[in-house]
Amino acid sequence: MEAIVGFIENITERSGKAISWLSLLLVLLICVDVFMRYVFDFTLIWVIELEIYFFAFLFLIGSAYAFKHDKHVRVDVFYQKKSEKGKAWINLLGGLFFLLPWCAIVLWVSYNYAWFSLQMNEGSAQPGGLPALYILKFSISIAFALLLLQCIASILKSLIIIRKN
Repeated sequence: MEAIVGFIENITERSGKAISWLSLLLVLLICVDVFMRYVFDFTLIWVIELEIYFFAFLFLIGSAYAFKHDKHVRVDVFYQKKSEKGKAWINLLGGLFFLLPWCAIVLWVSYNYAWFSLQMNEGSAQPGGLPALYILKFSISIAFALLLLQCIASILKSLIIIRKN
């Protein structure tokens, strides 16, 4: 089990670090956009849409990385006072009954949503917008596939902790 956890967490770590570089590109793109707006009183629709895409990629793809490092939103009313084994039980049950099914449902629905978009070669509704809207839609599927993998790793880690104690 530990080898599987290590393999999955390696994927999560690499994807999180890779996508984090997009934040630098996003900042640079926003700076260029703001400069163009206030100096030249001009902007391009595709630049604004690219900002949205970059932000979405960061948020979505980075979610598995945040979950791995326990930086996600959690209601700590009961959790913080639990022992390591108690936390492992909460993580196990939460993963099995909430996160795992949710990831599977969103992965299934988002894949069909993105696939339909690809089939129609869907682009932006805005004149001058980005041509491949399905890339953004597929990022939802990629993000939830990564989150599903990290959920499996979390469940396995919880089982390891429960079995040791």
